[in-house]
Amino acid sequence: MEHKLQQQQDLRQLQRLTPMQVQFVRMLEMTGPELESEVNRALDEMPALEVADNQAIATSNDDFKETAEQVQLADYGNDDDIPSYMLDAHNHSVNDTYYTPTAANDEPTLAEDLTDQLKEMSLTERQLTIAKYIIGNLDSNGYLNRTPEAIANDMTFTESMEVDAAEVSQIIDIIRSLDPPGVAAVDLRDCLLLQLNRRQPSVEVITAREIINHYFDLFSRKHYDKLAEQLGIDADRLTAAIGVISHLNPKPGNQLNDSAIENSARQIVPELQVEIDSDNNLTVSLLNNIPDLVLSQSFNLDATSASATTPRQRADDATFIRSRRDEALAFIKTLQMRQSTLLNVMTAIASFQRDFFISGDETRLRPMILRDIAAMTGYDLSVISRATAAKYVIAPSGIYPLKFFFNDRPLADDDVTTHQIIDAIQSILAQEDKRSPLPDENIAEMLSEKGFNIARRTVAKYRERLGVPVARLRKTI
Repeated sequence: MEHKLQQQQDLRQLQRLTPMQVQFVRMLEMTGPELESEVNRALDEMPALEVADNQAIATSNDDFKETAEQVQLADYGNDDDIPSYMLDAHNHSVNDTYYTPTAANDEPTLAEDLTDQLKEMSLTERQLTIAKYIIGNLDSNGYLNRTPEAIANDMTFTESMEVDAAEVSQIIDIIRSLDPPGVAAVDLRDCLLLQLNRRQPSVEVITAREIINHYFDLFSRKHYDKLAEQLGIDADRLTAAIGVISHLNPKPGNQLNDSAIENSARQIVPELQVEIDSDNNLTVSLLNNIPDLVLSQSFNLDATSASATTPRQRADDATFIRSRRDEALAFIKTLQMRQSTLLNVMTAIASFQRDFFISGDETRLRPMILRDIAAMTGYDLSVISRATAAKYVIAPSGIYPLKFFFNDRPLADDDVTTHQIIDAIQSILAQEDKRSPLPDENIAEMLSEKGFNIARRTVAKYRERLGVPVARLRKTI
């Protein structure tokens, strides 16, 4: 058996990003607050990086009269960040018990709220265990999409607890009697009925209950004429009953989560600003609180350790200083590239959309795509996309996301923007007869009369973007 060695040469073209390019791309995608956190992290982790002297607070030894406790307190950004134990006077003996206060979330979840209500009822430990398991199966809207049989089988196998469907159904009925009304419903119709059954009986409530209980399909399709005919009532009584239904909550589980969702939503912080002077000249500036970073003087190449006596130690010190120095310089350069790129992109957008920034009228926006800004700045399309993602600019007319200024031409040979078409559609919908809403075909014809020659499917796309339902669902009595 013969073994042969062969040498083969291949020619391949590869594109790889340098570490600095990877860092630049990642930094370009960051928002203003995220970038500030990244800079603070770098200042903590990179010993060769520091804030420029013109932004640092210089103190002399003669003026330094702070105590050790005051120095520690000064390390915190504000009073809210200072731990309570540093503000309290512990005038106690060593045998006293001291309790440190802790922050707690005072907004209960749906499961916690229902469990607290159950604890106030006369339930056995077994019933409370079953109830907690059922509550754990509620979805985010407060609906129970599982059958009593399925829950009983799960508890038998997972909790090692013999439970039958009848016992589960009994506990479900108890949960359905709790607040918020409509919780543990199986579907929308059941949810609305649970809420109507809690209302004080009246003509409107009784009619609404009849509609949901027996004519839910006609109601959901907004066939009000047939609904009034089936019920044998006039339009005024039907309007009153539908008014009662419209004030019900279709998602009872969400009312306890709305505030938590709002608090967890990311805060919009404009990172750019466009100002207009008396001569209508535009000025673009950055708003983020990023300090000027410089290389620490102690990390110059000549700064070797005075204690290093051997050549090997001096070489190791020089290698350490050089690596930390290069790391800090790369970060400073990447940060400068990110800031200048963002400023150049916004300057190009402001120049392209000059009429809008001066007037504040959305209909004055010009058709603009990423390629237009790339041609003005010389950047790649991916750079423009990352620079405008999740970034906001404050202008005299308001705060806008940078993506707001990009809009395609619905027709290649037309200079009309999508904002103009959407504004025209909103105007038409605002003037339509709510008892006989306009279908998309009619809206397209009316737009054509105004000079917007677009197809029906394009009207449907923009209508859905506005969050407006189809004509059948916009119908009122």
